[in-house]
Amino acid sequence: MTTDSRPAGVPDTAVTFINIFEMSAEHLDAFIVQWEQRAALMRAKPGFIDSRLHRARSSDTRFQLVNVAHWESREAWEAATADPEFRGRTQAAQEDPQMRITSNRGLYDVAVEFSATATEPSQPR
Repeated sequence: MTTDSRPAGVPDTAVTFINIFEMSAEHLDAFIVQWEQRAALMRAKPGFIDSRLHRARSSDTRFQLVNVAHWESREAWEAATADPEFRGRTQAAQEDPQMRITSNRGLYDVAVEFSATATEPSQPR
């Protein structure tokens, strides 16, 4: 989020957490149910802003799911993900031999942003 596009009340320290999941399409529904349970834990944590889990339209897509979440700060995200219950559920999902999930995650800042109405790209300040 850039300063110009940041929703009202979202601090300048906000970060975007992106996690992409590589897995067989046959395991998507079960994984999504588990993800919703983990997301419910995060929603209650201080600093949580929002989260969306995106599902690929094709089962041939390499990354079947992409999670994009916003947090008020890196520190808020780190504190939330340190929660023992969340860690336990995340580890159980990663170690499930039936699902074989590869997760690639990281915190990001917007580098360039385009909108339908802007004539020039905006860059974060």
